[in-house]
Amino acid sequence: LIGLGRPPEVRYRRNDVTPRLQRVLDALDPTPATIRTAIWDVVAWNRAATAMLMDYAALPPKDRNILRFTFLDPRSRTVQYDWEGVARFVMGVFRADIARTGAMAEAETLVEELCELSPDFRTMWRENDVRGSHGALVKRIRHPVLGPFAFEYSAFSVEGRTDLSLVIYNPATPEDAAGIRSLLDGERPPA
Repeated sequence: LIGLGRPPEVRYRRNDVTPRLQRVLDALDPTPATIRTAIWDVVAWNRAATAMLMDYAALPPKDRNILRFTFLDPRSRTVQYDWEGVARFVMGVFRADIARTGAMAEAETLVEELCELSPDFRTMWRENDVRGSHGALVKRIRHPVLGPFAFEYSAFSVEGRTDLSLVIYNPATPEDAAGIRSLLDGERPPA
């Protein structure tokens, strides 16, 4: 009965990713990929993620948070086909991640901020939905250049860093992959 009723051991660290892990992300081009922390700060990404998801380098580090984008940035509602479904998924997985990694104390300020600034966040937070993230699903977006786009979304724990997740947005079709390649090469995307 050891550990019964105790919170998980705190395993959350806020370190940068290693150069080796960045090289893994870069090798995944033209597939968008990111590394996120347990509190959903995006700490590393590849060129395809910049082209297809967001230019994280152009944002202050505080704004590289997926929950802040989902609940506070109006662009999130524009690019998502099912914003509410995505927001509920994000909320449920976020809850699971902070519990799994022992990052509840680190998440407290973010949760307070989002509860204050977003009525949708506040409502969903109170619902206490928890979901697992490691697995696969399809994410649909409206890309400003390529138009409707579908990714097979998969998230994986980073070995030796349970506080980090590798998130891969695999293009759903060969045509989608070709569209990303053309964006990365600076060409006009195929029609």
